[in-house]
Amino acid sequence: MKIEFHGADRNVTGSCHLVECQGKRILIDCGMYQGGRELQEENRNDFGFDPHSIDYLLLTHGHLDHCGRIPLLVKRGFRGDIVTTAATRELARLVMLDSARIQEEEAEYLTRKARNHDRNAEPVLPLYDTLDALTSLDRFMDITAFASPHDLAPGIRATFFEAGHILGAAGILLELAEGHHSRRVVFSGDLGYSNRVILRDPAVPPKADIVVMETTYGNRLHKQLAPSVEELYEAINQTLERGGNVLIPSFALERTQEILYFLREGIEKGRIPASLQVFLDSPMAISATRIFQRHPECFDTETWAVFQSGQDPFALPGLHFTRDTAQSVALKQVRGAVIIAGSGMCTGGRIRHHLKHNLWRREASVIFVGYAAHGTLARQIIDGAEKVRIFGEEIEVRARVYTIGGFSAHGDQRELLAWHAQTGNPETTFLVHGEEETMRIFAGLLTNTRVEMPMLHQSFPL
Repeated sequence: MKIEFHGADRNVTGSCHLVECQGKRILIDCGMYQGGRELQEENRNDFGFDPHSIDYLLLTHGHLDHCGRIPLLVKRGFRGDIVTTAATRELARLVMLDSARIQEEEAEYLTRKARNHDRNAEPVLPLYDTLDALTSLDRFMDITAFASPHDLAPGIRATFFEAGHILGAAGILLELAEGHHSRRVVFSGDLGYSNRVILRDPAVPPKADIVVMETTYGNRLHKQLAPSVEELYEAINQTLERGGNVLIPSFALERTQEILYFLREGIEKGRIPASLQVFLDSPMAISATRIFQRHPECFDTETWAVFQSGQDPFALPGLHFTRDTAQSVALKQVRGAVIIAGSGMCTGGRIRHHLKHNLWRREASVIFVGYAAHGTLARQIIDGAEKVRIFGEEIEVRARVYTIGGFSAHGDQRELLAWHAQTGNPETTFLVHGEEETMRIFAGLLTNTRVEMPMLHQSFPL
């Protein structure tokens, strides 16, 4: 038995871990690297293993940095089953198809650019295309329920448990037996935190011999949620008084739905104007919201009660869905509105167009409500850049910039420590999905276990 680490090792993207037992090879996640050009180029490199050799892929949730390279895995030869929750399968389908479209568009742009200099230049090929994404979906199978063991092969059993991160997100217990040895290995996936709106709290994790856990916010505590919601309302009201637009770069899955939930509440409680115009300018987020509406089994009691009362928890009077490009372009004429668009880290998507048209306006505001990795446009703005480059143009940053940390879908240091304490006294804890300095801080707080911080492609016996 052994475990190998092939992504999210001393960084926060590209999650991919490989377990070997009884001659079977099981992959936990297969995510895309996001961030600067160096990280993006990592996506084209070898996985660190032969895709043909993988028997199963267990998917914790549908974020791009956990599922984004699945079509490439299939394209390069994976023929096993992909096991996940029903909600995750639907969200992953949405994310992978959107990613394929982006890969195709970028390849087409780079080819055109190259041929402007050399008519005979070789075409740039996408990492994968829409057909690859659709083909990968044929390999998906749903688990029937959380906390229900799923026998993958003799001596290998997987149990999914709620992670409270996004819709359908799970941690995974692998029970492994080989010869006279047995091991209980728990993968946290990405962990949410208690008492959020919409989703149920993370489940108590199973007791484990080995723990593989995320450390995204292992070095800090989040702002409390209630003050964060008030800060959101205040930022919106102040911007409206100045006559500017509020831009919210938002992840299409979970964060967008959470913001819509609080905007609806704010209007109902009179904290923000009932006449507020909100434009959800993200086809993916619009589709994700529809998927949320189809999976009430994932909701907490408060959100379920809103549904039961006949209301839609994500609907508000002035909400407009802008699916097509023409509608999106027309938003540059809008003033005094909230525009929610992806991507959350401003690495692509329609938010970059809105930043180009609003970032230089003193009356405008940009509200960041999620994590921004190093090398991303979002991080540059958050870190106080006076100018940023968007679509080849230098844009001055004059808009007011807010960073509201209480909306994170990741547990903070306190939540992570509490979660780890419930796994018992694991022999070894592997820290993944965190920046190196953050991991070191968190590692110093774990006293009941041996701590490892794997390097990319590093292997350990179990």
